[in-house]
Amino acid sequence: MTYMSAQIQFLECRLCLIHIPLPLYPHFVQAILSLILPLSPVSPDGEGRDSNDSEPEDDDDDESVVPDYPSPNRPSSSIKDFVNISVTPVECSVVCSRESVEKWFAPIIKTLETSHRGDVMIASEEFMAIQVDGEGLDAGQRVLDLTSPLALAGVSIFFITTYFSDYILVPSTARSHVTKALQRRGFVFEKHTEAFVTPHHRSSSTSSNLTIQPPSPPPTTTLSDLQTRTFDALQKQNVTPIVNKSTRLILCAARRSFSKGRGGGDDRGLYLGLVKCLISRPQFLSVTLTDAEPASLLLQKEMLSMFGNDDVLLGSKEDVLIPIVLDLRGLPVDSTGIVCGVAGKLVGGTSGTYFDKSEAVEMSYLSTARAGTVIVAEDDLSRAVEALGLSLS
Repeated sequence: MTYMSAQIQFLECRLCLIHIPLPLYPHFVQAILSLILPLSPVSPDGEGRDSNDSEPEDDDDDESVVPDYPSPNRPSSSIKDFVNISVTPVECSVVCSRESVEKWFAPIIKTLETSHRGDVMIASEEFMAIQVDGEGLDAGQRVLDLTSPLALAGVSIFFITTYFSDYILVPSTARSHVTKALQRRGFVFEKHTEAFVTPHHRSSSTSSNLTIQPPSPPPTTTLSDLQTRTFDALQKQNVTPIVNKSTRLILCAARRSFSKGRGGGDDRGLYLGLVKCLISRPQFLSVTLTDAEPASLLLQKEMLSMFGNDDVLLGSKEDVLIPIVLDLRGLPVDSTGIVCGVAGKLVGGTSGTYFDKSEAVEMSYLSTARAGTVIVAEDDLSRAVEALGLSLS
């Protein structure tokens, strides 16, 4: 085991997964803003409004104002334990509470043309998030170590790397399977803290096509077999990596957690930047919000200027990352072992031999509703693609 001191804990939240085709993204921008805007909404000119302010005047010629602000009277608890909004070349994917889906997204789906309503898919299965403190751990090996016991147990997962932590989304019904799988791998469950630690520390819903089945034993018992099965499935569906070298990403985070009152002056630059990013129809963007940590962002480097001065965001602005996007729309949504299989092949395929001391490619991973994205340093891109054995499209 590679962990020296890592804590894994369940977040007690009921999460829902949404797939939005990119052509329909503009219809849902307002719903997405409703998930992240503070109690006093912020317009792109940096000015907030409170409940005593009048509505902004209509001005069709002024594109700098976001129309139809979310109600300033909505509860400050609208950001639950976990929210992820990701825009990739494949889709827009949203993870949020079932309550938020019913409040913000379901009404918009009803307004779509009948021919498009079925294109937006909301998972009928509810998910729970597992938070992993990843500080100081080898990134690629961490992904492999965390996902392999769950893959071998037949548990379908979604994996999201953020600036501070990793998050694993698992079906709520699979909690006992997850617990047993991690225990068998050496993690210890402490019932009084609802957390795993390493041995070192001894529903109403909109119907959709995204249906997760209960976990079942996979037809393999080794990581090698799992990798083979994963890449056989990818090749059978003609999945090739989508790589655009001009999509240069930066992983960063807000300098502080969201204020309880929502919309404090110190948060304004963050909210304003997020609004600008989301309404710009980004090519690639992932935002993760939790109650426990500051916001984490994976965004195109050119978007950094939307956040104004350097006091808003943490992180190196020079460590450029390139996404390798796998379009998984041809695979069942409950496919198991994809993250583990990809991570295993990448780590194993780039690790040096006795004579070659080169280190494995450092990777992170972003699961979205119908895609998987491997994220590597710009200098490691060629080595990563070669190791994955998938020809560039």
